[in-house]
Amino acid sequence: MVCPCGLLTRQEEPVPLKSISVTLSICEFVAGVSATLNYENEEKVPLEAFFVFPMDEDSAVYSFEAMVDGSIIKAELQDKTEAHANYENAISQGHQAFLLEEDDCSRDVFCCNVGNLRPGSKVALTLKYVQELPLEADGALRYVLPAILNPRYQLSGCPEDSCLTMKTPVVPLEDLPCTISMVATVSSQHGIERTQSNCSLSPVEYLGDNKTSAQVSLADGHKFDRDVELLIYYSEVHAPSIAVEMGEPETKPAVGRTLTWLTLRCAKMVKFNSLLGDPVAMVSFYPNIPEAQPSAACGEFVFLMDCSGSMQSPMSNQNKSQPRIEAAKETLILILKSLPIGCYFNIYGFGSSYEAFFPKSVKYDQRTMEEALRRVKLMRADLGGTEMLAPLQAIYGGPSIPGHPLQNQLYSLPQIGF
Repeated sequence: MVCPCGLLTRQEEPVPLKSISVTLSICEFVAGVSATLNYENEEKVPLEAFFVFPMDEDSAVYSFEAMVDGSIIKAELQDKTEAHANYENAISQGHQAFLLEEDDCSRDVFCCNVGNLRPGSKVALTLKYVQELPLEADGALRYVLPAILNPRYQLSGCPEDSCLTMKTPVVPLEDLPCTISMVATVSSQHGIERTQSNCSLSPVEYLGDNKTSAQVSLADGHKFDRDVELLIYYSEVHAPSIAVEMGEPETKPAVGRTLTWLTLRCAKMVKFNSLLGDPVAMVSFYPNIPEAQPSAACGEFVFLMDCSGSMQSPMSNQNKSQPRIEAAKETLILILKSLPIGCYFNIYGFGSSYEAFFPKSVKYDQRTMEEALRRVKLMRADLGGTEMLAPLQAIYGGPSIPGHPLQNQLYSLPQIGF
């Protein structure tokens, strides 16, 4: 199922998107993205709208601003407890305020209510986030414009794209409902060799004789029929590099993850403590290590995840403490990404009953790891009691894999029934 995103009504119908403007700044292995999305309420009645922005695990939002009929809403990053206190204080004083938080059940989705849109109202949303870029096998850094910034359409008269996983609107080229512009600036202290894309780009413009900075933009007439993918090749991708960025001078350093929203209609604006007040240094170190060869000595790893109702209890007695199931999932995800090449693995979720991710242990590779990560993120504490004997019998009653000694890891509470 594809989750809706962008500016939506309460019925999860999209508010018409008119234009997108993206500024991309890539420094070594990190991309900074600033995107402005312009929407318009074309209905004859007011709409209550909210903005949904899905994030992958390598991205983080640090700025959000909305202009609704001339009123500006700005976001600030704060400590969660402080943000709730500031929000309640603003409401008690009669100011308009919004609170934007990560969904506790789905931490890769941000959502915020932007209020009522009158007929004909225009909304400009400016979102800024940072993202770590993956390195491809040929040494290229890869950036893909997310779907929320690149809605998909199928042009009439063109063959259907077999890569699409969801139904896309069919429209004539001249009737595309929105436009997009994207300008990318790339910098590396060791030099930029070239850039490539699956879409039409303007000629690369180098901003210095040493080719340490370059600029490229998306050509006019983007057809919205494919992902916008940008590949960057550095001259010395394995050479260490460092980048330093100073914090905002008017902002006090603090630690936090929650955004508090105050409109400019407030009687008094206060610059709260923010992560953006801290200076940041980034070291890029990607050594050229030969790929490890699979070893027959690697083991078979079987993970048992307690999915009983008791795992929904908090980690501590503190208010809003993280549920035990979420903490266990985070640990398991970290371990799954660190398994040795050539090993075998499987995952069992158990409670009153049990279920294995795979019929038998599978070889650890990119495909099986991604499938396991996807299913771990969906695990819930909803399997009743805590009965562990049945999954252990299934694990030790099955055939062993020669040369791969079995190792079990358990994620549960101290009280377990057999």
